[in-house]
Amino acid sequence: MMLLCELQAKDVINVGTAKCLGRVMDLEIDECRGCICTLIVPSPGKFCGCFFHDCEYWIPWKCVLRVGKDMILVDVCEKDVVRKP
Repeated sequence: MMLLCELQAKDVINVGTAKCLGRVMDLEIDECRGCICTLIVPSPGKFCGCFFHDCEYWIPWKCVLRVGKDMILVDVCEKDVVRKP
């Protein structure tokens, strides 16, 4: 079992590019099945890396390869999962 706050403390790493996409901000949950559908990760901010996010990565749960102690490994094409807030 894992709490949302524990998930939010992990870096999301795209294994295809070895790029850190950020940290989980929110989840999309299928309330009928009771499972996570999507991880929502804001892009790094423009101001000191904190504010004014250009976009968010909406990463389907099926693209999550592994949830480790310090990071979440995903395999995505970033242009396919990027959304403007």
